[in-house]
Amino acid sequence: MRAPVTTRSPLPLSGWTPCSPAAGFEPGSSAVGNPVLRDLEMNCGPLHLSMAACGFLGVWHLGVAQALSTHSPRLLRALRGYAGASAGALAAALLLTAPHRIQAGADFAFALAEETRAQVLGAATPGYDFLGRLRRGIESLFPPDAHLQAEHRLLVSLTHARSRANYRVSTFASREDLVQVLLASCFVPVYAGLKPVRHQGQPWVDGVFSDGLPVFPSGRTLTASPFCGRTDIGPQDGGRRVPPVNIARQEVELSMANLVRLRFALFPPARGSMEALYQAGFQDALRFLRKEDWLE
Repeated sequence: MRAPVTTRSPLPLSGWTPCSPAAGFEPGSSAVGNPVLRDLEMNCGPLHLSMAACGFLGVWHLGVAQALSTHSPRLLRALRGYAGASAGALAAALLLTAPHRIQAGADFAFALAEETRAQVLGAATPGYDFLGRLRRGIESLFPPDAHLQAEHRLLVSLTHARSRANYRVSTFASREDLVQVLLASCFVPVYAGLKPVRHQGQPWVDGVFSDGLPVFPSGRTLTASPFCGRTDIGPQDGGRRVPPVNIARQEVELSMANLVRLRFALFPPARGSMEALYQAGFQDALRFLRKEDWLE
């Protein structure tokens, strides 16, 4: 398991934890009264899920989320914490707070990709309010009590715009607070706008710039990424294997397939390819569930 981030920042922010993912995080109660899950935690520690930053490839995460929700409710009951950065944080939050809205989330992702593709410079087109469009989508998907469900169970990775230090937040004062934190984790300077998202008086940018795949310091964190590399859930490309490289704290392979995925992360492909990414996430998750005997 990767060592936790050690950079520190003196900013006195309520609910914001500089590089210590356990602080402010309280275990859920999924194992209480369930002897199978209780034995699992005694042997392996608490189980968590983290979804990697990946831009428009976030639709792959939604395919993963749909597979987990449909074919392994037992695994979801076992999960204590959910984590993510950027689009991964959005997918993790939706899986935690509104799993019945995952397909609606995918439909929104398809529509947002088509709208972005229609712009001359994509999301960076002057006058196109990409972040505003994303906000409206989030607000349409998440339930009124999403912040209460996410409290101490969802961990969102962010980057401070000036210090570049990694911060992780797991407490949310309101639904608007949760929405703002998720938007901050998705903000790529220039691409999504010129001014960083401000929260609690501080400027924040995408979590990918400091930790694109946050893990919990105890127990096992199941990791998911649409890039082929060393994660629990992910694509398995054929051909010759090469040593992975660390990018945004993700170990990914240097391959043509991953380069194509990187391009799609920033510049979404056509609707058919987006739907194929969603199905690929679903199938990659099913393969993991079969391998680890979680499939129902």
